[in-house]
Amino acid sequence: MNSITTNIAGGARAPSPLPPLVGALGRRLPAWPGSLLCVAALNLVLRPHLPDDVRASLRGKRLRVRVCDAGVGFDFTWREGGFAALRGGAEADLEIGACARDFVALARREQDPDTLFFSRRLSMEGDTELGLLVKNTLDAIDVPLTELGRQALSRLVNLRGFT
Repeated sequence: MNSITTNIAGGARAPSPLPPLVGALGRRLPAWPGSLLCVAALNLVLRPHLPDDVRASLRGKRLRVRVCDAGVGFDFTWREGGFAALRGGAEADLEIGACARDFVALARREQDPDTLFFSRRLSMEGDTELGLLVKNTLDAIDVPLTELGRQALSRLVNLRGFT
């Protein structure tokens, strides 16, 4: 397995938008409920846009999204039909880390992942091929993820009769 690692710490790091108290609290909270919320969002927003070959490549891989300044990490995998939350603790095949503000900027397409990576504000640790697959898949989605999320929530609300 090829491996890529870059450290988020360093002089290029932008100041954290979250107060230190939020990070301290996040480190004390159990990860499992956050992972459940994370996979619910991924299944709502990303699952419909993933090609079959990407789904097959993700199957059984342990992924982790770490929000550094919030002190939280979300573990999940792809199982038949969608993303599924995992309990933390085991080593991830791929861990992606950044501060909350940078993840939001990526989702809105206000920042390029390569720029954040090379400025040491985005880290990827683990399987290089899997990291490139995730990056290229997200790049191939033309609409910002925040817009996809808004559309998905709107459809969900309409289906539930809350209009």
